[in-house]
Amino acid sequence: MLSVSAMAADFSQTLKLANQGDAEAQYNLGVMYDNGEGVRQDYAKAAQWIEKSANQGKAKAQYNLGVMYSKGLGVRQDYVKAAEWYEKSANQGDADAQYNLGVMYSKGLGVRQDYAKAFEWRQKSADQGDADAQVLIGIMYYFGEGVRQDYAKAFEWFEKSANQGNSDVQYSLGLMYFEGKGVRQDYAKAAEWYEKSANQGDADAQYKLGAMYYDGLGVRQDYAKAAEWYEKSANQGDADAQYNLGAMYYDGLGVRQDYTKAVEWYQKSANQGDADAQYNLGVMYYNGKGVRQDYAKAAEWFEKPANQGNSDVQYSLGLMYSKGLGVRQDYAKAFEWRQKSADQGDADAQVLIGIMYYFGEGVRQDYAKAFEWYQKAANQGNKTAQSNLGVMYEKGLGVSQDYAKAFEWYQESASQGYARAQSNLGVMYEKGLGVPQDYAKAFEWYEKSANQGNETAQSNLGLMYYEGNGVCQDYAKTVEWFEKSASQGYAKAQHNLGAVYAKGEGVRQDYAKAFEWYQKSASQGFVESQYTFGVMYEKGLGVRQDYAKAVEWFERSADQGFAQAQYQLGSMYGAGEGVHQNYAKAIEWYTKAANQGLAQAQHNLGAMYAKGEGVRQDYATAKEWFGKSCDNGDQDGCDGYRTLN
Repeated sequence: MLSVSAMAADFSQTLKLANQGDAEAQYNLGVMYDNGEGVRQDYAKAAQWIEKSANQGKAKAQYNLGVMYSKGLGVRQDYVKAAEWYEKSANQGDADAQYNLGVMYSKGLGVRQDYAKAFEWRQKSADQGDADAQVLIGIMYYFGEGVRQDYAKAFEWFEKSANQGNSDVQYSLGLMYFEGKGVRQDYAKAAEWYEKSANQGDADAQYKLGAMYYDGLGVRQDYAKAAEWYEKSANQGDADAQYNLGAMYYDGLGVRQDYTKAVEWYQKSANQGDADAQYNLGVMYYNGKGVRQDYAKAAEWFEKPANQGNSDVQYSLGLMYSKGLGVRQDYAKAFEWRQKSADQGDADAQVLIGIMYYFGEGVRQDYAKAFEWYQKAANQGNKTAQSNLGVMYEKGLGVSQDYAKAFEWYQESASQGYARAQSNLGVMYEKGLGVPQDYAKAFEWYEKSANQGNETAQSNLGLMYYEGNGVCQDYAKTVEWFEKSASQGYAKAQHNLGAVYAKGEGVRQDYAKAFEWYQKSASQGFVESQYTFGVMYEKGLGVRQDYAKAVEWFERSADQGFAQAQYQLGSMYGAGEGVHQNYAKAIEWYTKAANQGLAQAQHNLGAMYAKGEGVRQDYATAKEWFGKSCDNGDQDGCDGYRTLN
């Protein structure tokens, strides 16, 4: 702790001189006792002899006695006494004492805390070239403690200390050049000072220098150099450097790409609580890169930064719970994490919260809430939310139906290239919803969307070519677009493709092909295809005739409320084709179809009431159904009505 004066001799000679009252000898004797040199170490004896010297006015003895009182070495710890002796020495110009007295005033130890006094004593020490004092003076100017804040003055004092080799302040000087505080911003100078500090082993400076080489600021961009400096810092435990080094191994920048190494460095950083590293480590486990794929581990690492408030990770964790990846599927938990992310303004999370309210996943279905969250995300320019907001306005869900507003939001989204919105915008133009009907515009938007692979737009574009709306009629083009859409599994396009094969429009007529496409569509529950598929079996088109199969498919379509299928099913029961003849069942299915306004069903129902088939004969009811059929344009219904009339 204490330095031995160059004049110190052997212990006995020093003791003799000290007993004669020689202040220098008394000080040296105290030092010998303190260090245990030539005598057994004894702090109490050291303090006793140093005090004798101090009382004779020796500045270094006064300083060291202050140290002993400050640390409680050989005397009872007493900050007041420490400050008193520091001041005596400081007043004689001892730089160390001036520095320590500044510390006492700064911390309020043995004296009333006084930053101005702290500054005053540190200034005296700094003026004598004490590097530590120069640093503290710089810090006080930097933060405005005990003096008016002045970055230029802070820089000046940091530079004095840095030139003496202080690595901490060399780093600080680099930071000031980097940020342009107290000096003109100069990346080259920043890199120069970072390097001086880094070469002395300062981990923060090594990290910053790595970043300078990575970004090419103040130095020529050099990923290898960046990796080298990051590694030096990382090996000292710097979490940011460990994370960046992991990223460099992941991307193969400055080092050979190595996912295993990336995981290793991410792990080190993550273990120190770095949220970005924890997230990336989760991603590595999620994708199975550099480590065996493990969704449970991924979820575990995602949860750590999510709990630190990282909105991106909260979003990802919501996805894990939604899909049941690494955790038990739990829509409520998915909602909870997405809500946290959404509350921080994450637009993608806001969209998903809206979707969950829309479908009632993990939360009670609430269209108004869905609308609210879509609105938040849409106002941030999120194209998915803008499109979904258009749907809400178009359908009047959670908000009053407003086609003009729907059109407005679809247009916002479509202008960003969102295919679904472009398709919906085409529908608005085609049907004249919220905008004057314009087939050419509809075609234009369908085409934009279709070219991005949107199956709905591809199907609608096929229909535009089929009907010649907004474009010259072209069955070949119709088939081309139906096929693109159908190959993506879009049921309506599969149905329409079946229809063109059945009719031989744009392709050679081919009932087998028609049957194949109707089957694909029908298997997805598309009611029109289920009905048509039944017709194929009934008539033996593209397949061996099979009334039982026909009934099966008519029934599937009829159960979904398709009137034509209900009518056909009534006919099958009436004729006993594919089922046992059953007039009551025929009446039941004809009635369902008739109530939907199907004229043929209304006529047949009238006929059954007139004949008393499956129901008690009732001419009044028969006449009523014949009348309805006639009103809907069925000539047989009109004839039946006149007969009964």
